[in-house]
Amino acid sequence: MAGEGYGMEDGDGVERAIEGELRLLDPRVRASRHLAGELLDPEFTEVGRSGRRWNRQAILTELPTMDGPVPAGAAPVRVTGMAGRLVAPGVVHLAYTTDRGGVRALRSSLWRLNPDGVWRLYHHQGTPAA
Repeated sequence: MAGEGYGMEDGDGVERAIEGELRLLDPRVRASRHLAGELLDPEFTEVGRSGRRWNRQAILTELPTMDGPVPAGAAPVRVTGMAGRLVAPGVVHLAYTTDRGGVRALRSSLWRLNPDGVWRLYHHQGTPAA
């Protein structure tokens, strides 16, 4: 189980990060700058699967159109192997694989606990996978 072996507070951070990560993969959240913005740290950065570097403003501008229209009945992004670990107080690392229509990527995310008590995505990297 994600967070196993940590104290309740630590495991709770891992669980909050996993919940946030899965929300960011939801097409409805990705289509909304407001909903996605609630999950991104003010200092968010990303190195995408394409190799492109993103900051918070750039990703929020492009995210609603990034995946194109999702056809009715289309299979959602398949997530496998998601595991999380507290790497420092208030910092969780997640690693997992996604498959969207046969396009696979290895993913790594850092979530941090903000002063307002909310976990937000601080950094994300996607790497193409065979």
